[in-house]
Amino acid sequence: MLRRKFYSYLEFEKRYSKHTLTAYANDLSMYYTFLQEIELEDKEVKYREARFFLSSLREKGRSVTSINRMTSSLRSFYRFLQREGFVEKNPFAQIKALKEPKKLPVIIEKEKMVALLDHFSDKTDFASKRNYVVLELLFGTGIRLSELLQLKYTDFDFLGKKILILGKRNKQRYVPLYPTLVKAVEEYEELKQKQNFEGVTNKLIVTNKGKEAYPKMIYNIVKNHLEIVTSQKNRSPHILRHSFATSLLNEGADLNAIKELLGHAGLAATQIYTHNSVERLKSIYKQAHPKA
Repeated sequence: MLRRKFYSYLEFEKRYSKHTLTAYANDLSMYYTFLQEIELEDKEVKYREARFFLSSLREKGRSVTSINRMTSSLRSFYRFLQREGFVEKNPFAQIKALKEPKKLPVIIEKEKMVALLDHFSDKTDFASKRNYVVLELLFGTGIRLSELLQLKYTDFDFLGKKILILGKRNKQRYVPLYPTLVKAVEEYEELKQKQNFEGVTNKLIVTNKGKEAYPKMIYNIVKNHLEIVTSQKNRSPHILRHSFATSLLNEGADLNAIKELLGHAGLAATQIYTHNSVERLKSIYKQAHPKA
């Protein structure tokens, strides 16, 4: 089956994450449903049908971001089919991405995060200590949810106060650790060992039964704790990554250094945080300048 071969290519050759593989699977599933409706096979699709499919998504109310992702997914899929000799032309090759409205990253103010972490820092039961470490790691290092789930205790260099992160496409990077975060991880690991879990995983973050943590679990931990300090709807783990980067930039950190800490492939992805800093400066200017 073509789709199955394509997924194997993405997983083993491109080394995409599970999250990305799921996104591709969902996009292709929707596309093949469309092909069934118009009674066409994938190799019969031309530029006109490709445009018609994307237009139908627009009419159904799909966002520009969603349509652009779909276009990218299908362009990659047909590029793979070309490589394998199943099609001669890529019907999505000439379709340009729609212009997306710029969105500023949503963040939690550092004062609120510091207050939240201080509030939970003295909890001694296992679940609370684990949740505290989750929040500290996400806000204190800016790592991705997928990177957090892969962390092992052996990835920490406590003497050197740094952590080895395995990022996208297996790219490694070191991120510094501050003393309270080092202490929190050491205390949590000691407490975890005392739980005497059966068949315990080697992953750092585990469930209350010692099994590997999973994305929804981390999402719920972050969501439930952030609602203590903010009423904003978006309370995902990625907000803490945004907050980490914005806090560093506001304190004068070099943009290239932030890029390295976040594990971005290029500077363009990091530059979005400069917009938040500009907005902050405008707010300060408006409050402080006599003619503002």
